[in-house]
Amino acid sequence: RVHSCMSITQTRDGVILRAYVKPGSYEFKFVFDSEGLIIFSTEEPIKGKVNKEIIKKLSKLLHSRVEIVSGAASRQKQFLIRDLESSKVEEILRSISR
Repeated sequence: RVHSCMSITQTRDGVILRAYVKPGSYEFKFVFDSEGLIIFSTEEPIKGKVNKEIIKKLSKLLHSRVEIVSGAASRQKQFLIRDLESSKVEEILRSISR
């Protein structure tokens, strides 16, 4: 089941969130554009700092467990968000994205 945002997919295990990550940004933010979700991370891609920052912020924002399921060393990443519906994930991310 794919929602209006192609970046968010409901699965049996939870919600898969696909995002393109831009490290070394001035501020941490989420932006939806025609391509999908872009996450601007303030960390540099050294020793998993970007991944840690994103997981920490997403977990806090969504009040859910978040883990990386693919792309740990890539800018194209997939996160698994447990115990939430895809519509709720999209609603929360859209409410704070710019």
